[in-house]
Amino acid sequence: MRILVVNGPNLNLLGTREPDLYGTTTLTELENGLSKGFPSVEFTFFQSNHEGELIDALQRSKDDGIVLNAAGFTHTSVALRDAIASIEIPVIEVHISNIAARETFRHHSLTAAECIGSIAGLGIKGYHLAVEFFLSPHYD
Repeated sequence: MRILVVNGPNLNLLGTREPDLYGTTTLTELENGLSKGFPSVEFTFFQSNHEGELIDALQRSKDDGIVLNAAGFTHTSVALRDAIASIEIPVIEVHISNIAARETFRHHSLTAAECIGSIAGLGIKGYHLAVEFFLSPHYD
């Protein structure tokens, strides 16, 4: 199985940016943890602070599944929502923090309705849960 993990704006700062919300695990540590935790999965990791680059990554993917943390674009990007809708690859939305327990403007996700599921508030474990779902025998 091939899984693309896409991280949006400011997630390159994981480990140092607001550790009370996002923890102390760096993006590299997150990626290494997924690779070690799921050796049978062929991962591609992508991070960008630029909306168009995230859209390009989704559109060029040939993977079996996508784990997407669109970060702030979750709440603002109709274009990213449309990109998810335009591809055949299933996408699971992941958020490290609980977006429903944060500022009001973060309560609504524009992208979630086009994803097969959403995981929020479980820290980096949410990424692992998304991969576990894709590997589940009940997934099709």
